[in-house]
Formats: sequence, C-alpha cells, structure tokens
Amino acid sequence: MTTDLTKKQTYASDKIARSFLILAMSYLLFGLLLGVIGGFQYILPSFLKNKLSFQQTRPLHVYLVITWIFTGAQAGLYYYLPRICQRKLYWEQGAKIHLLIQILVSVLIVYSFFMGEFGGREYLEFPPWLGAFMLLSWIPFVINFFFTLKPNYKNAPVYVWSWSTGILFFFITLSESYLWLIDYFHSNIIRDVTVQWKALGSMVGSWNMLVYGTGMYIMEKMSGDTKACRSPLAFFFYFLGLTNLMFNWGHHTYIVPAAPWIKMVAYIISMTELLILGYIIMQWRKTMSKSRKNYHRIPYRLLSFADGWIFLNLILAIAISVPAWNNYTHGTHITVAHAMGATIGINTMLLLASVYYILQQEGPAIFEKKRKITGTGILVTNFALLLFWVAMLGSGLVKISSKLNNETFYKLMQKSQPWFKFFTYSGTIVFAGLFILIVMAISLMRKKPEVSTLASDETGTAPLSADVYTKVSDKNQVSI
Repeated sequence: MTTDLTKKQTYASDKIARSFLILAMSYLLFGLLLGVIGGFQYILPSFLKNKLSFQQTRPLHVYLVITWIFTGAQAGLYYYLPRICQRKLYWEQGAKIHLLIQILVSVLIVYSFFMGEFGGREYLEFPPWLGAFMLLSWIPFVINFFFTLKPNYKNAPVYVWSWSTGILFFFITLSESYLWLIDYFHSNIIRDVTVQWKALGSMVGSWNMLVYGTGMYIMEKMSGDTKACRSPLAFFFYFLGLTNLMFNWGHHTYIVPAAPWIKMVAYIISMTELLILGYIIMQWRKTMSKSRKNYHRIPYRLLSFADGWIFLNLILAIAISVPAWNNYTHGTHITVAHAMGATIGINTMLLLASVYYILQQEGPAIFEKKRKITGTGILVTNFALLLFWVAMLGSGLVKISSKLNNETFYKLMQKSQPWFKFFTYSGTIVFAGLFILIVMAISLMRKKPEVSTLASDETGTAPLSADVYTKVSDKNQVSI
C-alpha cells in the first residue's frame, strides 16, 4: 500500500467501472443511430421498411437510450464509491457478474426486437420474462452500493440520498410496470393505463435521482464545497423532487377517466416545479459568472449546458402539466420535445460531465490534448439540439392547429412534412456532435491511467487524502 498522497489513487474495480462506461457509451451511440434512422423513416416511409421498420427502430431507440442513462449512472457509481469511502468495492466479482448479465439481457432484448418479438408496454416493449432478468442484473449493484458505502443517512450528503432513492424506486417501478400481467389490472383498461403511467412516470424519476445525484457529487468535487450538498436548501429540493417522483405522474393520465383527486394531486405537485424554476432564475446571474470563469473545463461546460436545458424543459413541463393545455399537447411532438430535452439536454449532459470528469482524473495530460475537439462536439450537440427541440414544438403546434380546424390526416401530414425534415436533419447533427463526444470518451477510456498506485491493501483500507469528504468513525468503518 502506498502512502504518497501526491499520487492518484486507483482501485482494482476501476477496470470494471471503465467497462461499464464503454458499455454505456455504446448504448448511447447505437440508440442515437436508431433515432436518426427513425427520423428519416418519418420523411421517407419506405426507408429500410423491409429490413428495419419504424415499429422496430422506435422501441430499440427507446430501450438503448434509457439503458444508457441507467448504465452511465451505474458506471459512475462503480468509480466513485471506493473514493467516497476510501475502501475497495465490497464485491468486485459481483460487479463483473452484473456486467455479464446486463450484456446478455441487452443482446436478448435487441434480438427479440429484430425478430419482431414484442410483449411489453411503453419503455419496456420486449417480452416480459426479460424484465425479470433485468431486475436480477441489478442485485449485485445494489449489494455493492449499500455494503461499500454503508451510508449513515443522518450525516449523509444529499447525493447519497438521491442515489439510494433512485435504486429503491427502480425496483418498485419496474415491478409495478408488470402488474398488467395480473388479470385484476389487465381486465380493466382504466386501472391498467393508470398503473402503467404511474409506474413508468415514477421510473423516469428513479433514473433522474441517480443522474442528479451523480451531478451533485461531481459538482462538489469540482468546487471543493462540501457544505452545499448538506445544506437545508439541498434537502428541500431533494424532497421536492422525491414528491414529484411519487405523485406528478398523474398529468400523463388527464385523458383517462380515473378518480379526479389523482389529477388534482398531480397538477398541484407539478406546479411545485415553479419553485425550482424561480430558484434557477434567481441564481442565473451567479451561474453565468461562474460559467464564464470555468468554461474552459469540459465537465463544467457540460454541467452549464445541462443547467440551461433544465430551465427550458421546466418551462415546457409546467406548461404541459396544466390540464387545459395538456388536452391539446398530449399525443403531439410537444411531449416528445419535453422527453428529448430531458433525455439529451439534461440527463445526457450530466452523465457526460461525469464521464469526462472521470477521464480528466484518469489522464489529465491526454485529456487536455482532446479539449478543443471535445468542446466543438459539445457546442454542435447543444446548438443542434435546440433546433431539434424547436422543430418538435413546431410539429406539435401544427397538429394542435389541425385538430382545432378538423383537418384530415392527409392534410396534417402535408403541413407537418417541413417540421419532420427540420427535426430529422437537426437530429442528425445532434448525432454528429454526440458522436464526437462518444468517440473521444471511448478512445480515452482505452488508454491506461497516467499514474497507477494501489489505493487499497488486503483489508480494503486506504490512506486518507486531502480531498476525502468522509467522516472516520473507527478503524474499520468509514461512514458518510
């Protein structure tokens, strides 16, 4: 064991973390590619129709992008956990088992889609039995998280609460999403749809908790401010987010004749997002000054763009949560704009900030050489994403106008074609920008760390370095 605190600490589990990072980036790459193919199928209906129809590209795209979000968060946690606790990963072999099961499940899901074998619901359109194996793959991850971290929630920073909540609600929501297999739910369309949107709406909240926790952790590491993630304000927004996770799914079911109180609670909870919006506006000047000061830092640049997308997407989310407006926006590309803004603008930017933060730690000299082209990729992605987002909104407004004027479907499609072309071409540029970031990240991951020092001995105890944000309670226990 080395006690030289000037050397970068590494752990045996870092190889597993890098493997998860490469897997996550692969999900993103192929998910984006299928999204581009799906876009071209909007304007060229015969494009790949006999080999890869839109009925296949859409669920493949959705599955791969969602899996990128979960896997990207897991990869970061496999890297961060030993560093937070200053001890090795509890069950390194379990992390390898997790990786193998996840790859196997992904191969089976992709194969089932290519073979035209469906059987699930929105987001989970693969045969239901594969959902059980997906749940199984998470068990080693859960064991490693709780037994490595051993969280003391009384003193834990908010990102530990956020990660824990995300993991817990993933299990709850994935289990709920298969309740339709039980006849009690399947035989009643209102009950079925309500429970499905409850489960899947909250599942979005679960991956948001994982991603936001990761974002808060790297912000703490980059700023050196350990108080912000333990402040009352941080926990206020955490519990506000938790409340939204559990209850604001109801705005998806405004059109379902369910109990009125469900819709009322959903509306009230959705409107609490105005507090977040107000806080962002209040902090805008401070954020802008910090962004100018730290813009040269790639992870900070990604976090800044995510901040901008949170602002835009919150405005849209609040708007479509108003029942009178939701009646028109539901089922249009306005909802898709909200989903894309959240998935790419917020979650992907935050996860890429995590990826590039890790890469910067692993090889700062090599990373610096790639900074210019990486910065270009970030700018291209976000500029094109803004155009893509506007195109989706435009397409949605055309559909609303057509509905109000009782126009035929044919006329609607004619009017929508320019917007379809707009979002397809801008989406292709988004792919190009993210392709740069993905290729750069994978190429840097494949290089060996610049400094390699063993950070744990046989017992898993590591020397405490200057940037440790943990509290030592005894010789064998490091609590958070």
